[in-house]
Amino acid sequence: MSQEFKLTTVEQMEADQARLHQTAEQVGIDTWQDRVAKQMPHCGFGEKGICCRICAMGPCRITPKAPKGICGATADAIAGRNYLRMAAGGAATHSDHGRECAWKLHDATEDGYYHVTDASKLLKLAKEWGVPTKGRDIYDVAHDVADISINEYGKPTGYQRWVGRATKERQKVWEKEGILPRAVDREVVTAMHMTHMGNTADAEALVRQSLRCGLSDGWGGSMTGTEMSDIMYGTPMPHDTEGNLGVMELDQVNIVCHGHDPAVSEMIIRYAEDPEMIKRAKKVGAKGINVVGLCCTGNEMMMRHKIKMAGNFLQQEAVILTGVCDAIVVDVQCIFPNIGPVSECFHTKFYTTSPIARIPLSEYLEITSQNAGKIAEKIVMEAIDNFPNRDPGKIFIPEHKHVATVGYSCEGIKSRLDTVANTHLDDFDTYKPLIEGVKSGVIRGAVAMVGCNNPKVRPDYSHIEIMKKLLENDIVIVATGCAAQAASKAGLLDRRAKIFCGEGLRRVCTLADIPPVLHMGSCVDISRMMLLVTGIAKDWGINTTQLPVVGCAPEWMSEKAVSIANYVVATGIDTYLGIDPLVGGSAQMMELITEGTRKMVGAGYIINTDPEQLVKDIIDGIEAKRAALGI
Repeated sequence: MSQEFKLTTVEQMEADQARLHQTAEQVGIDTWQDRVAKQMPHCGFGEKGICCRICAMGPCRITPKAPKGICGATADAIAGRNYLRMAAGGAATHSDHGRECAWKLHDATEDGYYHVTDASKLLKLAKEWGVPTKGRDIYDVAHDVADISINEYGKPTGYQRWVGRATKERQKVWEKEGILPRAVDREVVTAMHMTHMGNTADAEALVRQSLRCGLSDGWGGSMTGTEMSDIMYGTPMPHDTEGNLGVMELDQVNIVCHGHDPAVSEMIIRYAEDPEMIKRAKKVGAKGINVVGLCCTGNEMMMRHKIKMAGNFLQQEAVILTGVCDAIVVDVQCIFPNIGPVSECFHTKFYTTSPIARIPLSEYLEITSQNAGKIAEKIVMEAIDNFPNRDPGKIFIPEHKHVATVGYSCEGIKSRLDTVANTHLDDFDTYKPLIEGVKSGVIRGAVAMVGCNNPKVRPDYSHIEIMKKLLENDIVIVATGCAAQAASKAGLLDRRAKIFCGEGLRRVCTLADIPPVLHMGSCVDISRMMLLVTGIAKDWGINTTQLPVVGCAPEWMSEKAVSIANYVVATGIDTYLGIDPLVGGSAQMMELITEGTRKMVGAGYIINTDPEQLVKDIIDGIEAKRAALGI
């Protein structure tokens, strides 16, 4: 008799974290829980966005006594500048990731470390961009496509070529509002120039540039990262793996890959699967090599290679605290500097691999297109040799883990929709079966759950509880980043989780053989979500602003999330936030990001820090969209 399927609760996750925290206390090292307590209370001026440190006349703070900075900047100017700088930081970060992916494709060769894996996707993109393909070597085509991609970052004239994929209606809106994105680097530089002392103090102009900067990311840099990665490493398709800290193995060499750029982890996987490496592991007493992922590098690995996911952002110290992490290898973004001190309390080897993320107490081994295999081989060998150095007195592996069905790229979603299409009446490779489900009311709508987890609130709680409530109301979820990993840890990426759905969505999950939460990848893969909503709008024959689809970032924390939120809103999708966007000290900025952008692009933020009320707002928003469509 099969055991009843149960989700892992937030309380159970917290108990696991608490037990691992005991180990941290035992070895005398702090963790994020300790540091949060020491940082309380947070700076009220910073939380409201009304502290300015852009020049050395200050820092200036806006108060009733001092309503202007020394230069005369008001709360509106200061909050607006800070907001744009966050958007620019996020756009730069995602986009530089994409640039590195394009350079790896530029360097790809048949006998090199990086290869063309999805030739059909490459040829499709080449056709889209007018790159000749007939009679040409696939790598010559790849290099031309890569060169065009790299040029999008700094071209002196014109707009992002990726925006040609958007609906005509969106392109016209962006052009009319003056936010059609130009070269990625230009938009970031423009943002930094606008926010320099003595420049833009008009809040609306700052918000417009935030939208434009975000668009250069979502319809530029991030899309580059997604497309180049798919071409080199393969376009994700649905398959099963596992997630949560329970994937760490006592009897295997555990190598943890953390960050965002898959160029490093792809090499680690390749060498960890080498039969000679596995023999080496067995010689030191291990049964094999277990490569697992954290954060968005984990998402990249999970959706292409069935690699298991150890956890999201706030579990990066926890994987080391299990006592069985033989090596942790990081690339870029969202990496705690405290990994170094924590690793020193254990046998764990800590490797940094990018000049973008140099961290004390790590061994720095820069991975390039020319040395990637040699560096990966060295790391895997050293992790294996480190296996016997574990301290049994420091070992605790939580038991919780779940099956997770992942790999729902746009192509992966269509592949499942094709299985329920009418072979005599319906076209294949479209979103029409999904649209019919929404029109009929079997599915009420969809929510894109994205963003980080944040110790400012109860970590993962908002993600999981909001998802559960949406599923009860027949609202399907697509997820990326740490939000997707929260779903994985809870068990919501398991197909059996359909039992927690309303009757309509449960039936859809059964027919299409899908989980109720569809894992779409890493944070740069929110660009996939933009193509998903665009494809649905085109197949339906309506605008993106009319779709019963919204975005939600209930626990966001990084500058990247600000950039994402701006391009999602600019694409016409209302975005629900569970963390205040750090502009509350300016009534004008609050009005602009919640209502003002609706006049510009037809969408805006809805902000509520109470997750129970936020999910009600989401459901009401989706139902209002349905009513407007008459469905």
